Amino acid sequence: MTGWDIDPVGVRAMLTMTGEAGGDLEKAATSMMKDLMSAASSAGTAVPGGQFNGPMVGPVTQGQSRVPTGPVAAALAQYLSERQKKLAFMAKRTANSVRGAAEATSAYVHGDLHMAEEAQRAALKTVKVEVPGQGQGQGGGK
Repeated sequence: MTGWDIDPVGVRAMLTMTGEAGGDLEKAATSMMKDLMSAASSAGTAVPGGQFNGPMVGPVTQGQSRVPTGPVAAALAQYLSERQKKLAFMAKRTANSVRGAAEATSAYVHGDLHMAEEAQRAALKTVKVEVPGQGQGQGGGK
């Protein structure tokens, strides 16, 4: 039978490091979004003469900016939209993996403790020892 070789303290250390790295990933993603939004707002439009300062012409879809966006801003918005989905997936997958590893290690430790308890219980049971010539009601012999 094969055995497990898990070091719960080592697993905890790895999970802690992974959690910290996940926090760093979140900070980097937040920073990236801010930088992309800043770049998009600074990219300008396709309106000749630089900055657009007039009113929007025609109806504007609810939730959309009244400031026109140029092709660079539109491309950055599309890129950001796709990255947000992937980053959200990565964050969820990482959290689920860390949680799963913690639960599996906890079950392993609990199982180990349960096996040790069973071994101790078995060791403490009264043992019947049959002495040769005893127990047959004659006090000796066959």
